[in-house]
Amino acid sequence: MKILADADALPSAVREMLCRASQRVGIRLVFVANTRIDHPRSEWIACEVVEAGPDEADHRIVEMTSPGDLIVTADIPLADRVVEKGATALNPRGNLYDAETVRQAKVMRDLMSELRDLDIRTGGPAPFSQKDKQAFANRLDRFLTAYTKNKK
Repeated sequence: MKILADADALPSAVREMLCRASQRVGIRLVFVANTRIDHPRSEWIACEVVEAGPDEADHRIVEMTSPGDLIVTADIPLADRVVEKGATALNPRGNLYDAETVRQAKVMRDLMSELRDLDIRTGGPAPFSQKDKQAFANRLDRFLTAYTKNKK
């Protein structure tokens, strides 16, 4: 099992939590991005830089994904692709995606896109908050606790 992070737009607080968790539990963490992501020097943490371009990081993450992996991303189509491969997707606000929840998220994403296409103002996502940070930390902790119990 490894953690792959869609790191181009990942909040720094989430990056820091992932690094600490990776080192604490001894799980490989790979940041995938169009530019180098600063991270602590560790045998457990790496950064893979991909070519600039739409969805290049997403394509690489899908290539690297194996069943049981945890993928951290706010990208719903990417979450859908990795869930299909047997991985779990977690967004930076603490929402965990499985086959059902990612389907629901895709429907909502498509609806909001259609509304924007009709020039209906939908507003954007709220700024990343302390509540989001705590939700992510709690969900990550529960996921890693279950992983370490199953590993024994």
